[in-house]
Amino acid sequence: MNAASAAEIAEVLRDAPAVSIISHVRPDADTIGSALALGQALRGRGAQVAVSFPGPEELPGTLRQLPGADLIVADRELTAAPVAVAVDAATVERIGALGEVFAASGTTVCIDHHVSNTGFADLDLIDGESDCTAVLVLDVLDALGAELTPDIATCLFAGLVTDTGSFKWARPESFLVAGRLTAAGVDSAKWSRLLLDSHPFGWFAMVSAVLATARLDQNACGGAGLAVAVVDAEQMAGMDWEDGESVVDIVRTAREADVTAVFKESTPGHWNVSLRSKSMTDLVPIARSLGGGGHTRAAGYSDTGPVGDVIDRLRKAL
Repeated sequence: MNAASAAEIAEVLRDAPAVSIISHVRPDADTIGSALALGQALRGRGAQVAVSFPGPEELPGTLRQLPGADLIVADRELTAAPVAVAVDAATVERIGALGEVFAASGTTVCIDHHVSNTGFADLDLIDGESDCTAVLVLDVLDALGAELTPDIATCLFAGLVTDTGSFKWARPESFLVAGRLTAAGVDSAKWSRLLLDSHPFGWFAMVSAVLATARLDQNACGGAGLAVAVVDAEQMAGMDWEDGESVVDIVRTAREADVTAVFKESTPGHWNVSLRSKSMTDLVPIARSLGGGGHTRAAGYSDTGPVGDVIDRLRKAL
């Protein structure tokens, strides 16, 4: 890892004439919010900025409402730049085909908060103790001397409120950041509702069908308990992928299970697996053994094949 401070990264960005900012595949509010906040600040300093993420999934509708979304270009349109920044990506694989654009750029930067990230850039600002990447981007903006405008603060708030589960598992420092962001002009009630409590009506039928698949194994994880549920491709038809992601927050409320796993089928036979734990189980080694990564209490990975086989492989890894 080429560990770097926020001040060192700010120095690289300070006079960069053009910057390409890359979010991870299946972008969430932290990766997009971080990218747009950084992008708007750099554009305000006169830099040419483009933000992108690898397909094939489209950006969820709620995230398209964030300020600065006009900076986003299709992945095929993103080009190498004097500086390229990957935000909230635990591995270079998480930025998919845009890894080629990243590698071809002059200086590469990674800003991330995943404890599983071992670094893959020329400069790596990685802090597994941070609640979200947005907090680290704020540190860089402060080092740049950038103004915390309402639009920039809103993008940072999007990452903070979602990655802390509306502050349910936030560290004390995150409440201080939230106060600063709302003081800068964030409409916290509006964005909390849009990002956390807004689904299409069809989501209710999908959740009903998915919860019918839920199974509990109280003997799994050394007696800590495991709850699993499956979201197949048919159930996800016509919905943003983030609507499927939200199911894990429902299943994880089962008090008999420390670990929750939700298997989401992106295309037939291809699964994205979200893992959550409450207090007893470290998910990082489990996710790593299956080709993924993440945090102690929230991790994920991808797999292929019949769902029964995919679930069995998880059980063997526990």
